[in-house]
Amino acid sequence: MFSAADRTAIAAAITTAERATTGEIVAVVSDRRDRYAATGLGYAALLAFALPLAETLFGVGPDRIGALTDWSSGDASADLRRAIEAYAAVQIVVFVLLAALFVRTSLGAALTPRAIKREHVHAAAVTQFRAGGIGATRAHTGVLIYVSLPDRIAEVVADAGIVARVAPDHWAATVTALVDGIKAGTPGVGFVRAIELAGAVLAEHFPAIDDNPDELPNRLIEI
Repeated sequence: MFSAADRTAIAAAITTAERATTGEIVAVVSDRRDRYAATGLGYAALLAFALPLAETLFGVGPDRIGALTDWSSGDASADLRRAIEAYAAVQIVVFVLLAALFVRTSLGAALTPRAIKREHVHAAAVTQFRAGGIGATRAHTGVLIYVSLPDRIAEVVADAGIVARVAPDHWAATVTALVDGIKAGTPGVGFVRAIELAGAVLAEHFPAIDDNPDELPNRLIEI
């Protein structure tokens, strides 16, 4: 989704923003599609329990299937055991089929609540923050702008030095600008705008000084 011009513009925006602050901005975009297997398995288990039960409540059982004319043996205890075994077998088959459907396709992700996706993206952003050494700057003023393209969710993760002086809700405009750009089909523009907004916040609270090295990469990191 990013052209060479987009990448150049994003790198230039980071370089420009960092000239006015001791803060460091890192831009990361993820195109990895998560199947949200846990959600798919949860729905499969629920339906595996509910569907056979619903059939039983509506009177659909082994004795109603024409091919199983010898279902009843005349022994109530044996018939009950066989019915339980058949019920369990149906549940297993339903679970396996639905689990394969939900996990192997995009249905699991489609059925995953937005709140769970936000938690997943936040965890991924924190992982990138740590892996990228963003928390290792001299003044602990690193900021990660992270976006998951498949989920269309953005996160801003700030280091301890920034959190102490900038409230989390200050980053709402940064996130909104980035997400709006993705929705409009112009993620490069969204990233540039988000970087400009983040840079303005950093410049206000952490203005540039004479000794202001560039500690982190300015290019767009794509994973």
